[in-house]
Amino acid sequence: MGSRRALAEDLADEIVNDILAGTYPPHAPLPSETELAELAGVSRLTVREAVKALAAKSVVRVEHGRGTFVNPSDHWSVLDPVLLVARSSQGEDRLALPRKLIEARRVVEVAVAELAAERRSPEDVQLLEGSLADMRAAAEAQDTAAFVAADIAFHQQVMDAAGNTFLASLFDPLARILQLTRHQTSAHAPVRAHAIEHHERILEAVRRGTPTTAGRMMRDHMKQTERDMDTYVLDPGAAMLDIRAGDGRVGGPVGPRTTR
Repeated sequence: MGSRRALAEDLADEIVNDILAGTYPPHAPLPSETELAELAGVSRLTVREAVKALAAKSVVRVEHGRGTFVNPSDHWSVLDPVLLVARSSQGEDRLALPRKLIEARRVVEVAVAELAAERRSPEDVQLLEGSLADMRAAAEAQDTAAFVAADIAFHQQVMDAAGNTFLASLFDPLARILQLTRHQTSAHAPVRAHAIEHHERILEAVRRGTPTTAGRMMRDHMKQTERDMDTYVLDPGAAMLDIRAGDGRVGGPVGPRTTR
């Protein structure tokens, strides 16, 4: 069972890649179960599971008696991290989706930072200090994966300090998407330096217990993140200049077969 599930997941990824490559354009039918099974070298049951998973994420729609058809990418689930990263490599979505993610984070995280400054405990501050220290160490080692982990831990600790389960539930799907997309910006040394600087300011405002300042520092951080996205991810030429300037360690995994 586990093996078939893994095969179905792999096949679903391959179908998504084929859709994005234009093999199966929007509203076009997928090949039949038998054809897909022959093409992929798997059983029809594996194909059925893969198609069922894609239908659950609105990548395809099953019209009984007619077949399975591809949905336009703007119909796909926006809370699936892998699909979001895959969509963000295509056409207009390449520019729009990363900015929309930052907008959503700004709406949630500015308010969270304000609450964290009001409610933080000494233990919360210690945890934030530890994550910031981990960010500095990872930046020094040019370890993108460790830097991203520490960065996300810092934001989660701000969320924990805010102590609001409803806001935490709003942030949870964003955090899963962030784990995949953050590698794309944090692979560049200037971006890591910007992030450390802004996290220092957020930590200081939370430590001092100044909600208005904490919210402003988080908003400034989101603005800087958007500028870095424009410069180092959406402008490949600028990213190459950064690499040639000395930050040769680029990238990290962003999901199976869906790198930007």
